[in-house]
Order: sequence, then structure tokens, then C-alpha cells
Amino acid sequence: MFTTKRRNLLATIGAFALIFGAAPASAQPLEEKLVIVTSFSRDVTGPFVAAFQKLHPGTKVEIQSRSTTAGVSFIRETRSNPPDMFWASAPDAFEVLKKGSLLQKYKPSATGIAERVGPSPVNDPEGFYFGFAASGYGIMYNTRYVRANSLPIPKEWDDLKKPEFFGHVGISAPSRSGTTHLTVETILQGEGWDKGWASLLEIGGNFASVSDRSFGVPDAVNSGQYGVGIVIDFFGLSAKASGFPVEFVYPSVTTIVPANIGIVAGAKNGNAAKAFVEFLLSDEGQTLLLDPKIQRLPVRLSVYDKAPAGYPNPFKNASLGSRVNFNNDVSEVRYELLNSLFDRLITFRLKELTEAWKSIHAATAAVSKSRSAEGQKLLANARKLASSAPITEAQAKDPQIAGSFQEKRPDKPVAARQAEFEEQWDAFARRNYAEAKSLAEQAARAR
Repeated sequence: MFTTKRRNLLATIGAFALIFGAAPASAQPLEEKLVIVTSFSRDVTGPFVAAFQKLHPGTKVEIQSRSTTAGVSFIRETRSNPPDMFWASAPDAFEVLKKGSLLQKYKPSATGIAERVGPSPVNDPEGFYFGFAASGYGIMYNTRYVRANSLPIPKEWDDLKKPEFFGHVGISAPSRSGTTHLTVETILQGEGWDKGWASLLEIGGNFASVSDRSFGVPDAVNSGQYGVGIVIDFFGLSAKASGFPVEFVYPSVTTIVPANIGIVAGAKNGNAAKAFVEFLLSDEGQTLLLDPKIQRLPVRLSVYDKAPAGYPNPFKNASLGSRVNFNNDVSEVRYELLNSLFDRLITFRLKELTEAWKSIHAATAAVSKSRSAEGQKLLANARKLASSAPITEAQAKDPQIAGSFQEKRPDKPVAARQAEFEEQWDAFARRNYAEAKSLAEQAARAR
């Protein structure tokens, strides 16, 4: 009897094998370790790691926290002994790794995943990285702070140019934050190079701080250190869901792009890496995105049925990100150049920039009263000087120029051509901001 039952059981298993084929990668024996390099905080990674390890108790997940740019550099430098996965928001960073042959192909078996979000495919068409969530960029503000300082509710980037916001706005440096880099690139692509830089520099004139880490901005807004932050959406949404007195808005010039994960070329723990991808895309993994501490936008469409009322859904709200057709190729070409240019014009010259715009704001009020023609002319020249970039869009996209720029590293000297450009940009910023301040002061006195 036992033998007969055993034969029947084996026959049944064999039949299922014929029907369903070979076991998927996620069902194969997993390695004991999985190493993931990520820019996400522990608030985001912790629930996923705990749930995955519960599902696969024999696999220990090791999280290595690095900014997006530092993570890309680390993967480049450890090609001979790489981590297993890269997990971050910025799709252009994944393009950099892909073009450097630093990611390996995989085809997830998960179903029910959206094919596109806005103009962007959720997954890399060639299969080198995969969207696990969608992300947008916008404005986070502290409601108590705004009321206490009698500030208008900011809804568009142009709102942050208003004199009322002087000293009330914060941002992180794009050279230290992949999500801020994408925000800056979105404004430049959405408004055009010249108008985009004019907007960034005028908004920058109201900055209270340029943080060296992306988490610093939402932390400061939550605590009321300053009232308004330029952030990725999940910082604002998760803070609000956690009880902080904050709101988040998507400006009309924004983009909704996939946040991604990829398996690093040469990964030693390939089965565990594939299983982690499948878990992220599963119903359980996608539902974790709704956790108040995470608040990401799922790419598994059915999960929105579980979302609370008012939860953003870029797959139903076509207006989100519709004004910007984000071009990853353009972003990838000028990635390091853009980071350096922002630092030279804003991060490292914040004092001079804010002083120039403070004088421009004062002169604007004075000229509106005096109606002086000379004052108006001086003021227009001051504005132009304080809102101009030292390089054209064509130059920024020129591989001969953009290719001269590399990420700054303490163990590697800056290339001569990059240093030459940066010295020119430093001089440009110092000269323009000083002259703008002087012209604005003259405009305020003109009668």
C-alpha cells in the first residue's frame, strides 16, 4: 500500500512538472547571503528585508547604504567582487550602469505590472533593470510653519521664486542625491535649458540651505527648521502619513518615473537576487509600498485597490507628469556636468546668490513705487545676471565637454579640463552675483 501511494505521489509530481515546466528562479535553492547597495533609508528597506527573510529564512540580506552617485561609483570600483543588487530611484543612474556593462539581464515572471508610467517604460526594454515603484518630484511644506510665517501655499515651482519665500526653502545637492538630480533635470527638460536655469537660480535665491544628504530636507521641513523642501514624493507622503504637519504637491512641471532595482553583473548570489526582484513585484511586496513609512507608488495595478482614499495613482491620473517627456539619454550624457554646474552656481555660492536676490527683491519693491525708468533698466540687468548659466544646452550635451566630467572622489584628482571649466564657472558666479547685487542696490536708489 505504501509503495502504491508513493508511486501515485511521484506520478502526480511528474504530471505537474510536465504541465508547469521547470521551477522558476525564485523557487531554486537560494544562497545564504544577498548584498544590496541602495540609496533608500532603513525606513524603506527594513520592511522589505524583514518580509523577504521571513519568506526565505536561509538567506541573510545585507544592506549597504550609499547615495545614488556613490553607489554607482562603488559598483564600478568593485567589478571584480561586486555586490548583488543596486536599488535606487534614479533611472538615469541605472542607464549609466547598463552602458558600463555593470548590470545583468533578467526577465521577471511577475504578472499584473504596468507596462508604462507616463512616457517611460516601467522596466528597461532590454531587461537590465526593473521598476518596482513609481516616483514623482515636487514640493513638501510644513503647514504650521507656512501659517506662522504667513506664506502662500506653494503649488508650482514659480511660487518658490516669490520674495515671501526668502530663507524658507531647502534642497539637497544633486551631486549628493540622485533624486534631487532628477528633480533638477526635470525642471531643465520641462522648461528648457535657459528658462530652467533662470528658475533654479531664482528659487535658489530663496534657499535657506543646500543639504549634503537627501534625507536632510524632509527632516528639516518636518521639524520646522525651514518651511518648504524640494523633494521626491515619498518623503512628503510618508511624513504626512506618519503624522507630521506636512503636505506634498506635484507641480505641473514634474515627471513620474520608475524607481528601479537591478542585478549587478557578476553577482555571486544570483538566485537570491532574482528571488528578491520577484518578491518586490509580488502582491505582498507591492502592498508594502503603501506602508505609512514608505508611501511609494506601486507598479502592480491591483494594489491601488488597497490604497487609502486620495492616494496618488499615476496610472489613472494622466495629468501627473504629462508636461515633461523625460529623456534618460539626455540626462545620462550630462549627468556629472549638471551636478558640478549646480554646485558651482548654487551649492558653493549660496551666500552670494541669496544676497544678490535679497537685493533684487528689495529693488523690485522700491522700483514698483518709484516707477523709475532707470531703476527698471538696472533691475532687469541685475535679474539677468543672477539668473544666467555660463554654458549653453548644446555645450552641456556635447560629449567632448560633458565627457570631461567625472564624479568627485577624494582618492582621485580632478581632470584638468573639468577643473578648468569649474574655475571658469566659479569666476562667472562670483562676478555675476556681485554685479547683480550692485545693480539692484542702484536700482533701489534710482528716482
